[in-house]
Amino acid sequence: MNTSPDFSRLSLNSATTKKWTLAEAVEGCVRAGIPAIGPWRDIVSGAGLDKAARLIKEAGLRVSSLCRGGFLTAADREGQAAALADNRAAILEAVALETQELFLVVGGLAPGEKDVVAARQRVSERLEDLVPFAVEHGVRLVLEPLHPMYAADRALISTLGQALDLAAPYAPSAVGVAVDTFHVWWDPELKEQIQRAGRERRIASYQVCDFNVPIAADALLSRGMMGDGVIDFATIGTWVRDAGYTGDIEVEIFNQDIWNADGDAVLETMKQRYADLVLPYA
Repeated sequence: MNTSPDFSRLSLNSATTKKWTLAEAVEGCVRAGIPAIGPWRDIVSGAGLDKAARLIKEAGLRVSSLCRGGFLTAADREGQAAALADNRAAILEAVALETQELFLVVGGLAPGEKDVVAARQRVSERLEDLVPFAVEHGVRLVLEPLHPMYAADRALISTLGQALDLAAPYAPSAVGVAVDTFHVWWDPELKEQIQRAGRERRIASYQVCDFNVPIAADALLSRGMMGDGVIDFATIGTWVRDAGYTGDIEVEIFNQDIWNADGDAVLETMKQRYADLVLPYA
């Protein structure tokens, strides 16, 4: 007997339909039968926080995560104070949107800097500053390791192991980690680190998209629809499943061709690829 795919864990990260407003993304999810959304702060701001929360709630969607806080590597006091203020604002936005998961992209080198060790130490120090505020408001800070090609300007945390080490001083309910296939597929220690994350109860999000080659001129746009690139979703998905993760699975894609396409068509393709390549191993 044929049964319909179970989309109950599928979430649209709003980056995938970048040209849509939040209202359009919410309406698209409702039309497509996608039960969750992971908005970026820019489209939340564009709608207005109170209206954004109302739009999502009235549509019956849940918020799988909020993207993003972070950028914690400023070397000067003014920059550090600004980063803390922005991240505290992001935590309050997560509360308003009724999500417990706030992604952090930790940041790269400060302008003119080459001391990677010092920059990573500042990430640790700023995290120590932020965790009590996040805990007070019931929000988990989700450390997202990014592919090493983004280390200089976006995230000095490149592996799941590094993210777990950074999270280690804190309770799993306070600081978790994200497994984003685009960023971690290449890591020879990925299986062991996913298993570790499971033992430590730190997997806060599983994000999927493909890694397209050749890499785009703008490396940020090298993400692809599942099945269009080189990632083995069966293997990684099995590792994440076996580590005990049962939460939402976000599709997050930065790709100009996908952004230029009809949003409803993108969601239908996304659902089909999810059903074929991700769901069987989730």
